[in-house]
Amino acid sequence: MPGHWEGDLILGLGSSAIGTLVERASRFTMLLHLPRMEGFQPGKGVKNGPALAGHGASAVRDAIARSMTKLPEELRKSLTWDQGAEMSQHARLKIDTGLQIYFCDPQSPWQRGTNENTNGLLRQYFPKGTDLSRFAQSELEAVAHSLNTRPRKTLGWKTPAEALDQFLEISNFGGVATTG
Repeated sequence: MPGHWEGDLILGLGSSAIGTLVERASRFTMLLHLPRMEGFQPGKGVKNGPALAGHGASAVRDAIARSMTKLPEELRKSLTWDQGAEMSQHARLKIDTGLQIYFCDPQSPWQRGTNENTNGLLRQYFPKGTDLSRFAQSELEAVAHSLNTRPRKTLGWKTPAEALDQFLEISNFGGVATTG
């Protein structure tokens, strides 16, 4: 059943990050732009202040909310994340988006297998040791588009975009798919 998402961060050089959201049924991927905040200095954290690297709890919550609220309500059922501190504002995220928020058990990445697989695919575009802060939102959208238009064996060789569109078409017509 579509609408259940898995999320994570891909970390890069200098504490840079990109957020990943993957819908479980269709494998549709959205990438979250997490730019560094003003005042960031590599290796110099701010004690008891905001996470200036760009992937603190507020930044991640805002990025997820911006992406998820663009989706129809039937595609916003749940989000499963790991145990990272970047989700410490999960209660507010639930209020902002209507998503049920779940967390994996510690050291249990298989509980978000779709996202882990997608993150592996994303490393073709963003190799380890890359400064991820240099990528603009438009570049992240181009990479997501590439993944979302790539046929998948697990989807009967449909693309994630086609699988998601098919679900939306069925749900908009009372559960009856139309042909033509």
